[in-house]
Amino acid sequence: MEIKEINHRYSELAESECCLSCGGAIHYAEPVAGEVCVDLGSGRGTDVLRMAASVGETGFVYGIDISDGMLEKARRNAEKFGISNVSFIRCELEKLELADNTANLVISNCTLNHATNKQAVWNEIYRILKKGGRFVISDIYATKAIADEYRNDPVAVAECWAGSVTRDEYMQQLEKAGFTSVEIIEESAPYAKGNAEVASFTIAGKKDACGCGN
Repeated sequence: MEIKEINHRYSELAESECCLSCGGAIHYAEPVAGEVCVDLGSGRGTDVLRMAASVGETGFVYGIDISDGMLEKARRNAEKFGISNVSFIRCELEKLELADNTANLVISNCTLNHATNKQAVWNEIYRILKKGGRFVISDIYATKAIADEYRNDPVAVAECWAGSVTRDEYMQQLEKAGFTSVEIIEESAPYAKGNAEVASFTIAGKKDACGCGN
C-alpha cells in the first residue's frame, strides 16, 4: 500500500473511536525522569503524553507518525492538557528526522510491520539510541511468509499483519542492526488472519554501552 493511501486511511481513523494499537509496549517501557523517549507510530499521542508525564520537565518525548490527521490530533491533545515537553514529527520510519544518539528509550506498538524496508527501520532505531539506550517494541510476526495477495490489501494492512515477516527474519534484522541482547517479554500463540497465521509479541533490547554492536 502506498504511503499516500496509508496517510489518508489513518487520518480518517484519527477522528474515529477505533483503537489502532495492538500492543502494550508502554507497560514495560518504564521511562524515568530526565530521559528522552521516542514513540514510532505515535498515532493520537496517547503514549507520548504518558511518557512525557514520566520523564518530567527535564525529559522530552518525540512522537513519529506519517499520518497528518493523527499528528494534528496528537498536537491538539498535547495543547489541551498543557504538555509542552513533546514534539510530533512527520517522517518515515526508514529515515527518522532525529540526530544520532538522541534517545534513551524507543517504543512502538504494531507499527514496524507497516514499513517496506524493516531493516532500515531497525538500523534507524539503533542509530538514534544513545549508548546503553533501550527499545520496547510490540509487533506481529508471521509463522510463514505472507502471501503477496495480502501485501496491498487495505484491510489486511490496517489490521497490522499484511507486512509482517517471520520470527526468524525479525530476529535476523535486529542482529544486523547491531542489537546483541534481545529479550522476548511476552508472546501470543499463533492465530489465523485470512489464509495467514501470525503471532503477537513484545520484545526489548539495548544498544551496547560502547555503541559497537554493528
